[in-house]
Amino acid sequence: MTGLVYKSTGSWYTVKSEEGVFMECRIKGKFRIKGIKSTNPIAVGDLVDYELDETSDVTTGTIHHIHDRKNYIVRKSVNLSHQMHIIASNLDYVFLLITIDNPPTTFNFIDRFLVTAEAYGITTILVFNKIDTLEGATLDEQLYMQHVYQEIGYQCLRVSSTENKGVEELKGLMKDKITMFSGHSGVGKSTLVNALEPSLHLKTKTISEQSKQGQHTTTFAEMYDLSFGAKIIDTPGIKGFGIVDMEKEEISGYFPEFFKLKDQCKFNNCLHKEEPHCAIKKALDEDKISWTRYNSYLKILEGDDEHYRTDIYNDDRIASDETRNK
Repeated sequence: MTGLVYKSTGSWYTVKSEEGVFMECRIKGKFRIKGIKSTNPIAVGDLVDYELDETSDVTTGTIHHIHDRKNYIVRKSVNLSHQMHIIASNLDYVFLLITIDNPPTTFNFIDRFLVTAEAYGITTILVFNKIDTLEGATLDEQLYMQHVYQEIGYQCLRVSSTENKGVEELKGLMKDKITMFSGHSGVGKSTLVNALEPSLHLKTKTISEQSKQGQHTTTFAEMYDLSFGAKIIDTPGIKGFGIVDMEKEEISGYFPEFFKLKDQCKFNNCLHKEEPHCAIKKALDEDKISWTRYNSYLKILEGDDEHYRTDIYNDDRIASDETRNK
């Protein structure tokens, strides 16, 4: 039998058959996908083949094959730095939810996410959430962030779940697609899914005022069928986003505005730092490339993932502000 993985809790997987029947399945023995060192060999969104196991009182399934993925998105395993965790697979879009100060989302976090999505062939749409809470400096910051990414070519939406702003436009993009919501804990993923489909009643929690961080409400990825013909994968909030398996020379290729200029650099292996006749540095001096993006590029190039995962809010936010004021 063939089905789509809707939920992964570590050892058990909820699979929906082609006939629409949900089945709890396990993996038989060791399951490895060639070329992928992952903490979870099967992810939500995978198309799998399984056999029914009717030897016990409850019918379950055993997964024995994963169909080829068209794409998948990963992050580094927090405790195993050389392995990765596949968040979801076979996605049409990822919606990265961004909030300005409730909790804060930094340029560095956004850019790390976008670089990973570019590397794995996934289209990302930026969703600026909780716009009803913005005024003065926070509104200016949101509009500035939006401008930076729209200039590069990323699609941006402005949404408020509580005031139902931008929700219909979001629904239109999601129809007949498999999409994923991602972002820090507390950016309003579950609240937004509830606004799209009130009957789901996903759990939500308030922001911790002391730390301005969200409290985890989703503990594992899960896919939901929505009434308007969409499939949405809700994921746990991501604190940090380590870059996986990239050579230094290839990182700039995942910044679209850098990629357009790379062939104009004097040296083919230019890292866009101190090299002479660098087209990226020239564009930076001419304000044709954002300083915030260049700052993110340097941080990824320097490989400061461990620092990034342990202190994501304060230092990165200061760095973003400093580069913006240059």
